[in-house]
Amino acid sequence: MNIVIAGLGIIGGSVAKAIKKYTDHYVYGINRSSAPLKKAMECGAIDEIGTPEVLEKADMLILGMYPEAAVAFVRENAGRINRDCVVVDTCGIKSEICPQLAETAKENGFVFVGFHPMAGKEKNGFDVAEADLFLGANAIIIPGDAPHQAVSKVAALVKKLGFGRVVYATPEEHDMMIAFTSQLPHVIACAYVFSPRCLKHQGYSAGSYKDVSRVANINAELWSELFIENQKPLVAEIDTMIENLEKIRNGIEKGDRKELAEILHQGKVIKEALGE
Repeated sequence: MNIVIAGLGIIGGSVAKAIKKYTDHYVYGINRSSAPLKKAMECGAIDEIGTPEVLEKADMLILGMYPEAAVAFVRENAGRINRDCVVVDTCGIKSEICPQLAETAKENGFVFVGFHPMAGKEKNGFDVAEADLFLGANAIIIPGDAPHQAVSKVAALVKKLGFGRVVYATPEEHDMMIAFTSQLPHVIACAYVFSPRCLKHQGYSAGSYKDVSRVANINAELWSELFIENQKPLVAEIDTMIENLEKIRNGIEKGDRKELAEILHQGKVIKEALGE
């Protein structure tokens, strides 16, 4: 295939590197700044620097952009996109953007399939992109009303890039689960490091501190957009977390060791039942 990757940050850059490492597809790169394009050419992550005109011969367009930017790019270039092209986003939220991209695709005769690679790092940009970022990672595909052939084409590429489990979901199912598995941990990590004790942790911390605080090293611009565009599911998860924290807090404050031990044991039982 001729694959165009628009946006060469950590996800788009890693997709490009993985495609060149594990497949024989020809890759064009499009990016708003020139430095990542130059680096991508030098390391072989792309075969050619593209312009919007290359969309006319694209078999697949992969969007490695923030949600709003992805929608804007497709709308601005809809008239150029090959009618046989499958457009694929990589955004971390779906309910807000999948209907918009699907509508634009339908109006202009191409196909849209939603995709969320469950992989990443605390750092961002092409410099930290790597071909093996997705090895064993979960992949979520949002088929929507796309033809089976187009969905299968995306799934086949995903498997070649090294992803492990592939899950199919609606935008609503995706956003509800991602609010819990991805967004809430970032909220917790940021709230955790707000403690005045955080600045004095050295010499007192070990694995627990590192595990909880790791994702506080956050891309504030991206995650604030993701949080707000997934507002209802995320707020519901935060409310649930507050309720559970209050149960533990109240058990500690009352000094009721039996009650507190039971609450903590319930958490242990749930985690053990998951087999993780």
